[in-house]
Amino acid sequence: MSLRLRPTPELVATAWLKTIVGDRVATTLPKDNASWAASGFCTLVVAGGTPNLYVPLREPAVGVDCWAVNPQSQKPPWNKAAALAEAIQAACYDHPAIPQTLTLPTGYPQARVLSAYTTGEHRRINDDASSYARYSIPGLVIAWTEVPS
Repeated sequence: MSLRLRPTPELVATAWLKTIVGDRVATTLPKDNASWAASGFCTLVVAGGTPNLYVPLREPAVGVDCWAVNPQSQKPPWNKAAALAEAIQAACYDHPAIPQTLTLPTGYPQARVLSAYTTGEHRRINDDASSYARYSIPGLVIAWTEVPS
């Protein structure tokens, strides 16, 4: 028996964030910071949420970290990391643009995002040993459903 691929909160959050910050998002930070030093990078982790009991509506809470680095300096570029977090917050307020269908990786059905909002203000995370600037969004809630194929 072959299992059908289903969208996951991680895949949907990644795809939605890519509509805002481009290909600068993944579940882990690239080891080579030269590849994202000019633009910054976002990482995410599914932190919670409860699937609807009666209908196939998912509403995961996702933690998002916005990173920036200046390889030529030990001074973290805070404004670059904050700009990524602000772009994500602004996208949550762009209500007409939020209901959208996302294309996921090959083999997965599409997902339809119905709403997105944050559960708290992003905050600066100090004292990174690598001199990276990091802003953390404590909860990004994305309500979505699988598009029937």
